[in-house]
Amino acid sequence: MHLDRLATPALLLDLDRLGKNLSRMAARTSDLGVALRPHIKTHKCIEIARLQIEGGAQGLTVATLDEADVFAPAGFNDITHAFPLDQGKIARALDTAARITLRVVVDSRAVVEALEKAAADRGQKIHVWLKVDCGYHRAGVDPSAGYATELAHRIHVLPHLEFDGLLTHAGHAYKASTTADVLGIARQERDVLVEFARDLERVEVPIRAISVGSTPTVSVVDHLEGVQEVRPGNYVFYDRTQVMLGSCKIDDCAVTVLATVVSMQPNRRQAVMDAGALALSHDPGPVHLDQAPSKGAIVTGTDPSVLHPHLRITSLSQEHGILEGDRPEDLAGLEVGSRVRLLPNHSCLAVALFDEYQLVVGEQVVDQWSIQRSRSYRS
Repeated sequence: MHLDRLATPALLLDLDRLGKNLSRMAARTSDLGVALRPHIKTHKCIEIARLQIEGGAQGLTVATLDEADVFAPAGFNDITHAFPLDQGKIARALDTAARITLRVVVDSRAVVEALEKAAADRGQKIHVWLKVDCGYHRAGVDPSAGYATELAHRIHVLPHLEFDGLLTHAGHAYKASTTADVLGIARQERDVLVEFARDLERVEVPIRAISVGSTPTVSVVDHLEGVQEVRPGNYVFYDRTQVMLGSCKIDDCAVTVLATVVSMQPNRRQAVMDAGALALSHDPGPVHLDQAPSKGAIVTGTDPSVLHPHLRITSLSQEHGILEGDRPEDLAGLEVGSRVRLLPNHSCLAVALFDEYQLVVGEQVVDQWSIQRSRSYRS
């Protein structure tokens, strides 16, 4: 089926680009000498996860226990839930850990003690990562504080907790202004964890592994000596933000949103399309790098490797998106009924707004894959 026959807005996934992105990251992590445990919150797709495992990934990373409980029955039996565990979800985590190897993340004494008690009551063990703040300052223990050492020691000695090691996320890489800045953050992420592991080993708290990584940092880091695994997610698709950060090129971006122009008025220098915040999200993108902020980028013509230099997405409401040009002639070629392809600022959030991918090769739709985005809110 040709793209022109799709109802819009539609989420397009370029199969050729997806395959190249998967192969490139597999080769990159192999060269760095680390295991790849990709974060599937980006794609939420069983077929893509299978491709990642077939390509050498050693387990998955998820953001929610709902994701773990969808992927576990599909045959994925080694999953890290890379989100601070809260006490209300301990029972559910232990249920999942009874079926597969589930690795949870903690950064508080209260959760550690509650998890140990619940596991002991069941006669069960569960794998635990200690979350460490490497400079992002969102979550994780401060490795320079005595509390961090005490908590690591406590996890190490508790009989029902299997201490996997130290885990971090350098989310502040997304605020970097240059590739050199991203490299500096990647080195910080690595060095903070490696040094903390050495400090812990000096007080007889052995560290089995160190887990780091985001798409920007893994893309540029010079070495990962002392690190055992990385958890990038966005690399499967990339997006406008990753292009501007220097993690990829435009022709690496595998996901776009297909939209239709639904309104154009002669006295207005704008076009209205049927892709709003519920297709692109309200992620502002890297505003610190934007000379002309946009809610996404517009692909020109039928070539998804070229972005329009002047058209911008200036406003999004729930279902409406507004395209504006810097000059009147920028809207030339657009009319009611025109199709436009849009590169999201943040592919992870855009994907989470759709139920399925339309798999494309060139201009042809060749298949559909489901996006596992439901939440059950079970305790």
